Amino acid sequence: MATPPRYSHISVAIPLLAEKQNLLPLLSRFHCQTFSNFTLYLCVNNVENGYGYDENQESLHLLRSISDLPLSIIDRSSHGLGWTGKRKGVGWARKLLFDRISNEHDGNELIISLDADTDFDNNYLEAVLHTMNTFPSANAFAVPYYHPLSGIETLDRPMLRYECYMRHYLINLLLINNPYAFSALGSAIAFPLWAYRRVGGLTPLQGGEDFYLLQKFAKTGTIRQLFSPYSSITVRPQGRASSRVPFGTGPAIASGLDEMDLRYPFYLPEAFQAIHDTYNAFPALFHHDIETPMSSFLRQQLGTSDLWSPLRRNFHSPDLFIHACTERVDGLRILQFLKNNPSYRMSTSQLPVDFRRDSIETLNSYRDQLFHQEMELKQKNQTPSIQ
Repeated sequence: MATPPRYSHISVAIPLLAEKQNLLPLLSRFHCQTFSNFTLYLCVNNVENGYGYDENQESLHLLRSISDLPLSIIDRSSHGLGWTGKRKGVGWARKLLFDRISNEHDGNELIISLDADTDFDNNYLEAVLHTMNTFPSANAFAVPYYHPLSGIETLDRPMLRYECYMRHYLINLLLINNPYAFSALGSAIAFPLWAYRRVGGLTPLQGGEDFYLLQKFAKTGTIRQLFSPYSSITVRPQGRASSRVPFGTGPAIASGLDEMDLRYPFYLPEAFQAIHDTYNAFPALFHHDIETPMSSFLRQQLGTSDLWSPLRRNFHSPDLFIHACTERVDGLRILQFLKNNPSYRMSTSQLPVDFRRDSIETLNSYRDQLFHQEMELKQKNQTPSIQ
């Protein structure tokens, strides 16, 4: 498509479930923004008469009293409007928000996805808008994030463990310049409406919808990795325990360190080398079958012994074939491959820190080292692309 014109208006999408204590600080952040041409879209939601109902009603009352901010409120909380059946949760809330924005704006609208518990600087909207106008053809932007310490060790210790896992995973994907090198947080994504429409919108899930949306963006264009050691383009979500979604930061913190070691292990460098070697084999696979480090896993996962010849029949040029291979061996497949290979997991003794015994200061210092390494690699790599 042609390069879109400069973006001039921002729609901010925020789901709300029992967020009364965060609502006034959130609105205050928008009162202080240096960029004022924006609209806040908020979806107050809960299961019909379920958790958060009373608090959500107070949030709705507060929001409806606001006259000095441009608000668009979706009520999926009040009697008869709450979630029923399988259509429920943050995934559906985000979909309703994004789809309302799509219905009310043209394709050159800029969407910023946030969560109510997220802090950001007064020039955050301006900084994201400037970046998007600098790279107007990007499908999406993965925004840097940083969970502040709460001062409560029982929360900070598992939070640091989970964030270090996420950063270690991303750093290793960045080191091999993989196109699926992104961290998916619903509070740290920005994208133009035309790109959202092009991928067919959001697939609503009770959790993980942000990952699948970014994966769609990666398959149809480029995800621009924002990098900044400065706070103006970094969001700061709370590292709180939560059972609202099946996986992610909240459930990981709630699960504790033992469960985290099982579900979110750190992986050895040779694991990512295996992924890199598989991707490097795609050009040769256009001509004939060869065994890759991921072939055995892919045959089992996809239920076929013939992995590549159907792609050769459908994609007659090397570039199209390689693109198809990269779409097949996507971010989800990469994660499944690693989880299905216990030998790729690092033992706790191989880690540079002990998340159970080291001080919070030591763990935080390690987190900061990973954060700065991640920013440096993003700057070096710019934007890996499957195209």
